[in-house]
Amino acid sequence: MRARAGWLVGVAVVAVVAGGCGSPSAPPASSAPASPPAPAPSATAPGTLPADAPDVIKLPPGFAPEGIAVGQGSTAYLSNRENGALYRVDLATGQGAQLAPPSGKGMQGLKVRDGRIYAAGRSAGDARVLDAATGRQLASIPLVQRPTEDNNLINDDLLTNDTWWLTDSRNPVLYRIALKPDGTPGDVRKVQLTGDYRHQKGVNANGIALTPDGTGLLIVQSNTGTLLRVDPNTGNARTVDLGGEKLDDGDGLLLDGQTLYVAQNDPNKLVVIQLDKTASTGRVTQRIADPRFDNPSTIAAYAGRLYLPNARFGVDATPTTAYTVISVPLPR
Repeated sequence: MRARAGWLVGVAVVAVVAGGCGSPSAPPASSAPASPPAPAPSATAPGTLPADAPDVIKLPPGFAPEGIAVGQGSTAYLSNRENGALYRVDLATGQGAQLAPPSGKGMQGLKVRDGRIYAAGRSAGDARVLDAATGRQLASIPLVQRPTEDNNLINDDLLTNDTWWLTDSRNPVLYRIALKPDGTPGDVRKVQLTGDYRHQKGVNANGIALTPDGTGLLIVQSNTGTLLRVDPNTGNARTVDLGGEKLDDGDGLLLDGQTLYVAQNDPNKLVVIQLDKTASTGRVTQRIADPRFDNPSTIAAYAGRLYLPNARFGVDATPTTAYTVISVPLPR
């Protein structure tokens, strides 16, 4: 590990254990509480788009997308899950270019704040911070000891005021990275998932968001189709009552007030859920099927529209494979 541009890269890793279930690289236990998250803001970034803004954005051939995040103005960033490259695109025109070259380490969920991109590191077992202007990597924070494709999948992430949360679809934990006022990552803690969470084979905890009142976390468990509300201090998970509705192959989450948007891979749908303030219950109000969807993975919002990358998980990622981002009006 090495520090670059004044960033702290070597960080201490401790664990918050709420139950007896372990993980392949479980560090020593700690009971330090998390700071309460702030109430969730609107996810709809302000701005305007021209009338001819594209609703289908073509990505470079072979660019296998996973995460998407909106930065300044109509600028969006996309991660390549296969090789870790980063693509920057103008949502107003659909024109873009590679911002960071392939690193050889895949990249998953993205968040952007104050000129920095916070990325989930897929099977490399890390969390990464990149410069949003240059694509230069500022930090790599190790989360898993001796990572392999089989023992971890750092999948999606969430930023609160002072904390960076990440899911691991291969282990029953969340990672909590403290953020200093300047956005520098600090200590890492593991929060063991317990309660209604039932770890299984396949892709487990995936997309992550805040509850509308900001007191808890929401995660979707892809292989069970369950939406869970998680206590950030203990990891205790409770099933959100959706009246029997399931979210099979649920992937990215986006919260806008009390409305939660869920990308479903294999059903090729965008699910709209109205939550109560604590996210104890919710009601599925829409399941939007668009013929242009091809395994939508994550969701970003800008100027009254949602943007979903087509991951095309069922297609081999070759240098010539076509990939797109689909834009739909913000459902009401």
